[in-house]
Amino acid sequence: MNLSPYFQGQRGPGLFPTLGGSDPLPVPAATDTTADDGHLLDAYSQTVAAVVNRVAPTVVNIRVAAGEQGPGGGSGFLVAPDGFIVTNSHVVRGARELEVTLHDARTFPAQVVGTDPDTDLAVIRIDARESLPHARLADSAAIRVGQVAVAIGSPYGFQQTVTAGIVSALGRSMRADSGRLMDDILQTDAALNPGNSGGPLLNSAGEVIGVNTAVILPAQGICFAIGSNTAQWVAAWLIKEGRIRRSSIGVAGQNVPLHPRVVRFHRLTAARGILVSEVEAGSPAAQAGLRPGDIIVGFKGQAVAGIDELHKRLVASEIGVPSALMALRGAEKIFFVVTPREQRAG
Repeated sequence: MNLSPYFQGQRGPGLFPTLGGSDPLPVPAATDTTADDGHLLDAYSQTVAAVVNRVAPTVVNIRVAAGEQGPGGGSGFLVAPDGFIVTNSHVVRGARELEVTLHDARTFPAQVVGTDPDTDLAVIRIDARESLPHARLADSAAIRVGQVAVAIGSPYGFQQTVTAGIVSALGRSMRADSGRLMDDILQTDAALNPGNSGGPLLNSAGEVIGVNTAVILPAQGICFAIGSNTAQWVAAWLIKEGRIRRSSIGVAGQNVPLHPRVVRFHRLTAARGILVSEVEAGSPAAQAGLRPGDIIVGFKGQAVAGIDELHKRLVASEIGVPSALMALRGAEKIFFVVTPREQRAG
């Protein structure tokens, strides 16, 4: 909390200059603190206050009363009038008992609808037996660096805490707990702390532009949020099916550079590939004939320069679809036909 205390000295010898050698300087009349000082608010303050007034009723505190990692908690926000709440996957991971506190201090038990560790997003639900206020999601593709960003959450359990700043950068990437790379990450200097996780990052119109997810603890003013477009897509599927479907070909590997001669000889468009270290028995890759030591350099006619690029292409629509995979085996370029299968949960 940023405190700005005002200290008032006491009159006495040497504390104030005097007029005529004895009389103290006149003290101004006390300001009427009951007067309406709304006109003193600048445009920025008015904007933040308006955002809070509009969105605060949709922001909730989440308490993990029982879980694999003991008690914990975080923040979240309502996205539908029937009690669906978006938060972070890591907030509710392993939770056996959840409790949600609304803006008006009412508490409700909550159930996990679905989680997606690959994007660190989750949806939970409460049964309030009434229509609840809910937040609107903005188009995160329309966000600009420098625009106002307001965060509401429960850092360290202090519910309905508001901080504000700007969007510092766009298009950041960070690694989820599952190991998959998360894209569409916003960077902000709005102050976030443990407990803000899962709360909304808002634009000046009071729309959600991101889901607060991470801070760099030793740093100041470097915080991250998952873009609202990702959140909207993931939340819709979790509400519909309780999970996110992705495809897999059943290989493990590591990113490696390619020799310039190999790149020129095979006319490759990328100078890196995926060195296959393991092929799962019975997997699509094994059935196609891929072996450890092969280097994957293309999928469906597009260059694949690393594991993360392959993950981006292995979406749900690829499940059961025969696709061309290009790999290097020694000095030879080989084409395989793989049919991705649905990735197993966990």
